Amino acid sequence: MSEEEGQTHHHRLDHHNGKEYVDPPSAPLIGMAELKLWSFYRALIVEFVATLLFLYVTVATVIGHKKQTDPCDGVGLLGIAWSFGGMIFVLVYCTAGISGGHINPAVTLGLLLARKVSLIRTVAYMVAQCLGAISGVGLVKAFMKHDYNALGGGANSVAPGYDKATALGAEIVGTFMLVYTVFLATDPKRSARDSHVPVLAPLPIGFAVFVVHLATIPITGTGINPARSFGAAVIYNHEKVWDDQWIFWVGPFVGSLAAAAYHEYILRAAAFKALGSFRRNPTNWC
Repeated sequence: MSEEEGQTHHHRLDHHNGKEYVDPPSAPLIGMAELKLWSFYRALIVEFVATLLFLYVTVATVIGHKKQTDPCDGVGLLGIAWSFGGMIFVLVYCTAGISGGHINPAVTLGLLLARKVSLIRTVAYMVAQCLGAISGVGLVKAFMKHDYNALGGGANSVAPGYDKATALGAEIVGTFMLVYTVFLATDPKRSARDSHVPVLAPLPIGFAVFVVHLATIPITGTGINPARSFGAAVIYNHEKVWDDQWIFWVGPFVGSLAAAAYHEYILRAAAFKALGSFRRNPTNWC
């Protein structure tokens, strides 16, 4: 194994089709230098606005559906799932080139664990996402105040008939699927291998959000995004919502951690590659 293979920035050959792929360099751990860059603050603005739009459209869809009295009226649970998945597709497509299109603290955490973003950027993104979520739900309340207050505010909580352990498990599995999809959709090796299949990365990510909502809406209303749950909780401000709020942080963060570990250490075998490089290069011992 050559010395270059032990470096962070890799040029590798994909054995399936002979095409090179490039692993981008790891982000700095802390990233203090980013505070001097306009691109960093531009990314924060983009994350704020994207999360605002995401919560405005999706929560307004939830309230509009609940307002209907006839079971056949409104968009139904399928329409709500499409609203969440469709908005993620649109917003990731629009923002990926500027901020990475996270729009979700759990996604940001997963990318931090994989050294795709710095700690400074992670914390700043999470703050921007939560503020954007609060603002987006605030707009829904401003435009639909009576219905918003009467119909639950689009807030996440454990549904009747389910216990908190079940809800936590559903959030973990749902977020695992989302973050796993994010990693695979943006993996340069997969892109090189499947370059003959022209699929935009935002499409599978949006579909992941869609199908997870289909499975999890009856249990928790589907969080899988701490900013989404927190923004709705702040504006609705109901005791039951706050009692269950921890589920919508712990579940997504655990699911994100599991997805990052699975992708990096199982699918990409990062630990084995690092160990192999260490063993075959005696200078690493010095």
